[in-house]
Amino acid sequence: MAKILILDDNLDMLEMQAEHLRAEGHDVTLSTSGPDAVAGIKTGGFDLLVTDIIMPDMDGIEVIMSLRKLQPPIKIIAISGGGRVNARDYLELADRLGVHGTLQKPFSGIELCLAVDGALHRPA
Repeated sequence: MAKILILDDNLDMLEMQAEHLRAEGHDVTLSTSGPDAVAGIKTGGFDLLVTDIIMPDMDGIEVIMSLRKLQPPIKIIAISGGGRVNARDYLELADRLGVHGTLQKPFSGIELCLAVDGALHRPA
C-alpha cells in the first residue's frame, strides 16, 4: 500500500480521510500546515499527497506549485469546498497544475478511496 500525506486545516476532515485510507491499508500521515507538508514531502518518501486548496498559512495551489518544482513525481489529489469562488474553479486550476485527481467537498470515504486508487495507478 501507499505512503500518503493528507494536508487540511480542518481536523474533522483530516480524521475522516485518515480513517478511510488506513482502513484500506495505507500508511497515512496528517498535516495542518502547508510549509510543514512541503518539508515533510522533501524527506518523507511519500507516494501521494491529498491537499485541501483553501488554507490559512500556505494554500494548496502554492503547495502544488512548490512540489512540482521539488518533487515532480509525487502524485497529488486536490480537494476543495470553495471559498470566495466556486470550488470547481479552484479544482480546475489544480488540474492545470498537473494533479492526478480532484474531489469537491463534501465527499464520501468511498469517493476518496477511489480517487486515491486512481491516482496511484495513473501514469506520472
